[in-house]
Amino acid sequence: MFKDGRSTANRQLVVYVKDKPGQADFRVGFSVSKKIGTAVKRNYIKRCLKEAIRHLDKDLGEKDLIVIARKPVCSMDCAEIDKSLRHVLKKAGFSREKS
Repeated sequence: MFKDGRSTANRQLVVYVKDKPGQADFRVGFSVSKKIGTAVKRNYIKRCLKEAIRHLDKDLGEKDLIVIARKPVCSMDCAEIDKSLRHVLKKAGFSREKS
């Protein structure tokens, strides 16, 4: 699916982006491996990522995103995860935020 997409990463997260012309909104998927920790920790990380995405501008275009958490994210709190996600999305070309 993402063969013709592009990826951007930092130490904590990887983001795969694929343009989807004709799609109404952007879609986001999250992947947090069992290597990260217990189910409680993985769900905490996914909740933090979802909250960070919620604060982004909803007019990001016709794209699909996949966010993959790496091992260093397990020692971060929600504010640090939010900052890391903003950093990797800025590197990927998403710099607009909800006002």
